[in-house]
Amino acid sequence: MTDKKARQIVKKDNADKDLKSTEIKICSATIIKCEVVPESSLLEDKRISLTSVKMEVESPNANWWQQLENVRLMRAEKPAPVDSLGCHQCADKDADEKTQRFHKLVALMLSSQTKDETTFEAMNRLKTISLTPGSVKDMPIGDLEKLLHPVSFYKNKAKYLKQTSQILIDKYNADIPDNIQELLKLPGVGPKMGHICMATAWNKVTGIGVDTHVHRIANRLAWLKQPTKEPEQTRIQLESWLPKHLWAEVNHLFVGFGQTICTPLRPNCGECLNKHICPASTASKKS
Repeated sequence: MTDKKARQIVKKDNADKDLKSTEIKICSATIIKCEVVPESSLLEDKRISLTSVKMEVESPNANWWQQLENVRLMRAEKPAPVDSLGCHQCADKDADEKTQRFHKLVALMLSSQTKDETTFEAMNRLKTISLTPGSVKDMPIGDLEKLLHPVSFYKNKAKYLKQTSQILIDKYNADIPDNIQELLKLPGVGPKMGHICMATAWNKVTGIGVDTHVHRIANRLAWLKQPTKEPEQTRIQLESWLPKHLWAEVNHLFVGFGQTICTPLRPNCGECLNKHICPASTASKKS
């Protein structure tokens, strides 16, 4: 990338309902100046007046924006399990909002080191017994374990679910906490689960949900100033430069991308649109 200015208008899907588009001006190889502005055509009917938000971002990778756009294109063309079976799809859509929030939290707690298909099936079994904090609290631990199996570490997760359900009843009127600090105090809830739960259950962006896919792909694309070994290290580095309005999107994009193309073993670099601008691409080494 040269210092020649480029201009791009992109649409985004995030928790901030007011911001309709993002104007990206690429000013140099590593400095990106962004101005978040309303798209007049989208605001015409709603008659919303917005204040422009200016920000300056220093990215570790000059190609990050093109890489992101390419991932968006690939995700649009190739559906992934997370799109239909992810935790955000596990809640009973006919239930009240409080119950749906609990379902999303439970699904996230079960999802750790577990395939989306397995989590989704376990959630369907749980919902047959009216999944609420009260029903989980009153259920014998052995019965709960049978419903969770074959979820990874189902015995530990059954214990965490019962402990969490009791806390929700005692402290939150059988609802889930509405802030990241209290969520992270619940048994079995880590940063990835907490931030995704805040986004899906409360529509609040508090951080990037970094799972194994986001962690792996951020390292492969060189979106980090230094390679990381742990997802939490990756989250901290990403949040230090990635514009906040992209935080919610990047998790869903990268998870699906990691399930379909940028897989853990034998990634499909040959069909990846980033094969010539990805440092980890095996296809670029062959060409």
